[in-house]
Amino acid sequence: MLTIVIIAVIVIAAVVLFVVGRGRIRAGGGRGLKHRFGPEYDRAVADHGGDTKAAEQELGERVKQHGSLDERLLSPEARAQYRAQWADVQERFVESPQKAVIEADALLAGLARDRGFPDGEQFEEQFAALSVHHPAHVHGYRSMHTAARGQSGTEEMREAMVEARSLFEALVAEQPADPDQGSSQTPQSRDGNGHAPWALNRPHVKGNNT
Repeated sequence: MLTIVIIAVIVIAAVVLFVVGRGRIRAGGGRGLKHRFGPEYDRAVADHGGDTKAAEQELGERVKQHGSLDERLLSPEARAQYRAQWADVQERFVESPQKAVIEADALLAGLARDRGFPDGEQFEEQFAALSVHHPAHVHGYRSMHTAARGQSGTEEMREAMVEARSLFEALVAEQPADPDQGSSQTPQSRDGNGHAPWALNRPHVKGNNT
């Protein structure tokens, strides 16, 4: 009888330890994903109606599929060309906001492709990969992609381009970013002279329809 009791106690203890250990692993994984993805983690949870488990499963799949991606470096000539193209698009925004946003969206997709990310024709796949390696900067890309395909007002498009500039600067940088530091980076980037990005001091643009 005593032997049966001892065995039962051991079995119960083993089950308890298993459940507790599993909970700790799950919690640790959640904390790791939240640290890695930052605001994108909260966005994923919101997209899943507050279902943290489903959001973490999606984010975990992103890391599994794209975490090993090696970003390619751009040549100095390519970086200079991209900067010139972006500046040109920004200037054209004043006269034709919608066209400029569409061009900026395509430019950013091409830049991401040249850095080694999936082709921009599959936006969701490219965005998922970018969110793994540049989580602090992808919100603006999503906003600009939406603005390029919707009926956003001029002010909304301007804000989308300002936010997207953060990802542009991260991708056009000389060295790849550290994905583990993505969530701690400041989304608001600055240009090479330490100045704030274009349009921060341009609250009003010609043709504002908001």
